[in-house]
This record gives sequence, structure tokens and C-alpha cells, in this order.
Amino acid sequence: MWPLYCLLSKIFNVEEAEKNLNGSDENHVKAGECHLIEPSSSGRKFQDAVPCCSRFVEVPHISQMHSWDCGLACVLMVLNTIGINNCSIQALAELCCTTSIWTVDLAYLLQKFSVRFSYFTVTIGANPNYSAETFYKEQLPTDLVRVDMLFQKAREEGINIQCRSIDEKEISRLILSGKFIVIALVDQYKLSRTWVNDVILSSLNDSNSSYTGHYVVICGYDAGADEFEIRDPASSRKSMRISSKCLEEARKSFGTDEDLLLISLEKR
Repeated sequence: MWPLYCLLSKIFNVEEAEKNLNGSDENHVKAGECHLIEPSSSGRKFQDAVPCCSRFVEVPHISQMHSWDCGLACVLMVLNTIGINNCSIQALAELCCTTSIWTVDLAYLLQKFSVRFSYFTVTIGANPNYSAETFYKEQLPTDLVRVDMLFQKAREEGINIQCRSIDEKEISRLILSGKFIVIALVDQYKLSRTWVNDVILSSLNDSNSSYTGHYVVICGYDAGADEFEIRDPASSRKSMRISSKCLEEARKSFGTDEDLLLISLEKR
């Protein structure tokens, strides 16, 4: 298994990775929940202790208000976690100026609030292959131009977009560092099958197995149980656990582009 330093060097540039690995944000992490392996004396540059058991970041649960604003609720959870509390879902909706929210829209919102993050996706732009999906059919023709334009301007706006897949093992290592949380696009049906009775969206039920795009916040990992802790804005549960296997299936469903926003908890 690669050391965390090598992993973060691949995701960010080396200078940012070194900065992220020096120290920890104890204000957001529950104390006493992570056992540490002491660093070796081999002389490697990476000298931080490597977490090996579990880590959970305190993220307030915020419920979405409509069927389309789950991503905005997730952004608001992130903002509250890092200490930005003077915002609301309504204000975020006004900044977006659309009810057809894509991950790139969330990236622009995070950038407006000077949040440090990286955006991972396997598709740059809007994927026209989704036109047959019921979830995308109505809005995709209109969104194609708008979303593609946002991707084209992202570099100018200082938004870091990386076109590659990131798997659950990488996510777990990053969560275990205590320095990151994640906004992930998932197939809501596949994610919610185990707690369907607790989901507050009336449009979701066992008979509806078609793709339904949905955003959640990943804020913890228990290595012993191989489970992630998430905040689901569509659920009445304030906190819930989901198996690594189930999360991976929901994240890599056709329609998600494996979109993921890796949020740094360290201040600029």
C-alpha cells in the first residue's frame, strides 16, 4: 500500500501535498477515534503518523428543500464545517441561477467561497450519451452548452479539474488523514436501497430502479467495518454508515461520471 504522501502527491502538486500533511485540523475531528502508526525512522520526507483505524469529521446534517438542491445542501454542509455559517441554501441557489445542478456548478460555488478542493471526473463536460436516461432527458439538451462552457472556463477561474477515476481505497486513505471530506455524486436508488423507508423524497421507492443523480457528503471511515460515514441531505437520518462496496457501486453507476469533489479542511 502506498504511503499517504505518495497518494496526495498524485492528487495535488507536491508543494500542496506537503503543506496538507503538516499538522491536522483538530477542531473538526472527533478525538480518540483514530489509532496511529508511528512513522518509521527510514529518513523519508513524510514524517506524519498514518491513521489506520477510523476517522470521523464533525459535519452538520442539512436537509435539502427540493428534489433538485441536494448538491447545494452538501455545499452548505461543507461551508458550515469549515466555519462559514452566514449562508443558506436559498443564497446558494441564487448564485447558481439554475435548478439543474451539475458537479461543475458546485465547484464554482466552492470557489466563490475560497474553499480548497480538487474536482475528479471521468468526463470533461456534459456527456451526450446520457440523453436516453430519464433523469437527464428533459434538461440535457439545454445543459450541454452551459455545462461545457463552465468546464472550458474552469482553468481561468482557478478550479482544479482532474480527468481520472478515484476509487474507495483512495477515498478511505484521504478521509483517514483527517484533512479531507468529500462531496460525491451517486445513484440515489443504489445508495438508498438499505434505508429506503427513511428517505424523505417521495419520488424514491423500490419500484423505481432507474438512475437518479444525488449528492452526499462523505465524512468518515471505519477501517474495521469497511464502512463510510455519510451525510445524506435526502434522508431523515442525521448520520449513517454505508459499506465500501455499496458506496462504490452507487458512485460508479452509469450517469455519475464518477464525479467527486475532494474538500480540504485546512485553511488557505
